[in-house]
Amino acid sequence: MSQQHTIDDLKGVAVQVRRDIVRMVHACQSGHPGGSLGCTDLLVALYFKVMEHNPQFKMDGTGEDLFFLSNGHISPVFYSVLARSGYFPVSELGSFRKLNSRLQGHPTTHEGLPGVRIASGSLGQGISVAIGAAQAKKLNGDDKKVFVLTGDGELDEGQIWEAAMYAPGKKVDNLVWIVDHNGQQIDGSTDQVMPLGNLRAKVEAFGWQVLEMNGNNMDEVVATLEQAKSLCGNGQPICILMKTGMGYGVDFMMGSHKWHGVAPNDEQLHQALEQLHSKLEDYQLNELIS
Repeated sequence: MSQQHTIDDLKGVAVQVRRDIVRMVHACQSGHPGGSLGCTDLLVALYFKVMEHNPQFKMDGTGEDLFFLSNGHISPVFYSVLARSGYFPVSELGSFRKLNSRLQGHPTTHEGLPGVRIASGSLGQGISVAIGAAQAKKLNGDDKKVFVLTGDGELDEGQIWEAAMYAPGKKVDNLVWIVDHNGQQIDGSTDQVMPLGNLRAKVEAFGWQVLEMNGNNMDEVVATLEQAKSLCGNGQPICILMKTGMGYGVDFMMGSHKWHGVAPNDEQLHQALEQLHSKLEDYQLNELIS
């Protein structure tokens, strides 16, 4: 697919994706809007600008950049971005979390949804899978990159740190690990549940090259992702610590763990869509959305 979209194109698509998210979660009265809204800019930047990928989906991903979603509960943003970048019809978003839908609450593979390569939602596993995919690319002489997203609450899982030790030790330098560092998890702030301390120092001590970015500033997101790609191949995996606001884009959801896994009611949906519609009018999206 063409990746010649402007930053304004990406910002406009991100607004539309946020509209999808609140509609999807409202329609089934179930799901995780907070983290989905916070990570929208990242996934739009990856799929519409940064990654070389093919919506004519091949499970092995040979010759293209790959993305793995480890924190699978933010499936609404993943599904919306996949649909709007051409993997399956946008109309299918209306089946989110319904019986026999391919769009389950956490991504799965047995339904054969294009764009989904692993089942996720059991936290802590995504980096390990991404490392395997990245090593396979190196063994096969494939120069494309592998991206993986985890939450910061997910860093409570021990498997994360085993993988974090392995990747630098084996010089898996075609790998970009992104941490959604929003400071919130299901039971409260990360500082209350399990303080992460100096996360940059920790990850650097394991041997990663660490970048930081504001994950809700599209210009910065694109620039940092492009920088990460340029740093690949130098003997170190790359980690991006991405500061986001949970619920970003909908004012009454922003910054609170309470919207980790709560669906908006009818009035709240209307309020959210009104806010987002006013932003959507700033962009000329043409064929990018429907």
